[in-house]
Amino acid sequence: MSLPPLVEPADELTVDEVRRYSRHLIIPDVGMAGQKRLKNAKVLCVGAGGLGSPALLYLAAAGVGTLGVIDFDVVDESNLQRQVIHGQSDVGRPKAESAAASIKEINPLVKVIVHNEPLSNDNVKDIFSGYDLIVDGTDNFATRYMVNDAAVLLGKPYVWGSIYRFDGQASVFWAEHGPCYRCLYPEPPPPGMVPSCAEGGVLGVLCASIGSIQVNEAIKVLTGIGEPLVGRLMIYDALEMTYRSVKVRKDPECPLCGKNPTITELLDDYEAFCGAISDEAADAAKDSTITAPELKAMLEKDDIFLVDVREPNEYEIVSIPGATLIPKGEFLSGAALERLPHDKKVVLHCKSGARSAEALAIVKNAGFSDAVHLGGGVLAWVNQIDPSLPSY
Repeated sequence: MSLPPLVEPADELTVDEVRRYSRHLIIPDVGMAGQKRLKNAKVLCVGAGGLGSPALLYLAAAGVGTLGVIDFDVVDESNLQRQVIHGQSDVGRPKAESAAASIKEINPLVKVIVHNEPLSNDNVKDIFSGYDLIVDGTDNFATRYMVNDAAVLLGKPYVWGSIYRFDGQASVFWAEHGPCYRCLYPEPPPPGMVPSCAEGGVLGVLCASIGSIQVNEAIKVLTGIGEPLVGRLMIYDALEMTYRSVKVRKDPECPLCGKNPTITELLDDYEAFCGAISDEAADAAKDSTITAPELKAMLEKDDIFLVDVREPNEYEIVSIPGATLIPKGEFLSGAALERLPHDKKVVLHCKSGARSAEALAIVKNAGFSDAVHLGGGVLAWVNQIDPSLPSY
C-alpha cells in the first residue's frame, strides 16, 4: 500500500547537491521534492556490520541529510569478507568511527552522528527519538525485539533485515500502518535453534543484496513513493536466485501493537526474554565450566575425552589438538552418547561455549555427571593458549 511521505522537504538544494543527485532529480517519482525530503531526513542505522555496511553507504550516497550509526564493536579481520564499509587499515578501530569516515568519503554533505556505545534499555528510546526512521542491521534476537519495541512505543517506522548463509529476509514494520516484528514473530525461537551468522556463516554478497533492499525501502518510506514492504515479508534465496513476498497481517492480539496491548514499556531484560541458552544448559554449565588454561593443564596430566561439538567445516578451520569431532546434532539425536567413554572425564567444547553447554545438558542427563565444557570455546583456546591458530 502507498503511504504518505515520512518527512517534509528541506527548503532548497544547493548547486553542489543538484549536481551530485542529478540522477535522482530526473526520476519523476523522486524529483526535487523527493530529494529535498531525503536531505531533511534523519536515519539511524543500528549496527555497522554486514547489513549496516551497505545500508550506510547507500543511504549516504542517496543524500540522506543526517545519518546516525550505533555500534560498540571494533573491526575484526573476519568482518572484511562482508562488511564493506571497513578496510584493512580499520582493523582494531571502533566500527562506528570507521563507518563514519567511510560515509564522509562517500558524501561529505551528510551529517554523521556517531554512537560508539551498546544499544540498551537505558538509551534506546533517547537515541531513537532523534531520528525519523530506524534501519535495523542487528544479528541477534534480543536486540531485534528491543529495537521493535522501542520503535513501536515511539511511533517510529523501521526497516528490518535478516541474513543467514544464502537466505535473506526484509520487511518494513510500522505499527501505525501495519504489523510490528512481534506480529510476525510473537516469541523468539528456542535457545540454540537458530544459529547466528558467527556460528552458521553468511555469504558476503548476501549482505549487499538485503542491505540495498533495506535502503530502497527507507527511501520509499521517507519520500512517499512506491509501495513499501509494510505488511509484507520479502524472502530471498541466493542459491535459487528467487524472491517471494509473503503477506504479514497485523495481529489484533499482539501484546505490543494490538487492540489491548500488555507491553507498554520496554522489557527489563531482553537477553533473558530471548535466552542465549536454555535453562537446562545454564543449569548444566553452572558448576561445570572450565577455562582454557584449565583445559590445557588437564590435557597435559589427565586422561580425558575431549569432544568438539561444532560442524565438520568448522573443525577444518581450526581445532584443539586431541579433540574428537562429534557434531551437536548427534547429541540431540542421542547417537553421540554411544561414543562417550565411561572411564574418562568428558570435556566438551564448541566455538564460543553456547552449543557445548546445550550438549553438556544432554550428556549430564545421560549419567555423565562429571562432564564439563570449555567456557569461550575454541576462541578462548586460540586467544589464551595458542594465538598462532586461526580464528573465525
